Amino acid sequence: MKISYHGHAVVKIETDNHTILIDPFITGNGLCDLNAEEVKADVIVLTHGHNDHVGDTLEIAKRNNAQVIAPNELAVYLGSKGLNAHGMNIGGAYEFEFGKVKYTQAFHSSSYAEEDGTTVYTGMPAGVILTISDKTIYHLGDTALFTDLKMYGEMHNIDLAFIPIGDNFTMGPEDAVVAAEWLQAKVVVPIHYNTFPVIEQDPNKFVANLRTGEGKVMQPGSVLEL
Repeated sequence: MKISYHGHAVVKIETDNHTILIDPFITGNGLCDLNAEEVKADVIVLTHGHNDHVGDTLEIAKRNNAQVIAPNELAVYLGSKGLNAHGMNIGGAYEFEFGKVKYTQAFHSSSYAEEDGTTVYTGMPAGVILTISDKTIYHLGDTALFTDLKMYGEMHNIDLAFIPIGDNFTMGPEDAVVAAEWLQAKVVVPIHYNTFPVIEQDPNKFVANLRTGEGKVMQPGSVLEL
């Protein structure tokens, strides 16, 4: 299984039979190396409704006939736009053809701004735990630090965790170090930083301060294998 990072919170997972995109914010993401008009995906997984996470979901899903998995209100909204959307809620899990998806809490907000300026409420924000084959990947989405992360670490043998470090909108590097310690993930990758001036951070410093797990700073387009 190949896992690549593409700036901000964009993650791509490639198995033998499926390509899964998480939070495909490509257009308008100056750190992203992908082309929204060319990227392929069978499945798109969303953590919440903010435009810098929903990103190019509509265009990519329609072109690829991809299944979209999202928190329920966001899934209902995207379904109204003609997408094949599967709604889920926090604490719920579901077995898909490619693997198991479980949504977790995330302390943040969630709404989508349409082109005409209309703001659409899109339910609760979430993190997502994916179990594919015998590997467990936790994408925390956008979240503050909260103590239930320790519980998730105890309940799941996490091979890889994508943790936001940008501060201002999410937890910052200091809180993210604590999150990593609670999750006990084998590999920790920082995300959601340096896309905008207000979330500029030094990912190498974050990795150096980790007290558990192996920290990896992934440049846009870089790949690791599980």
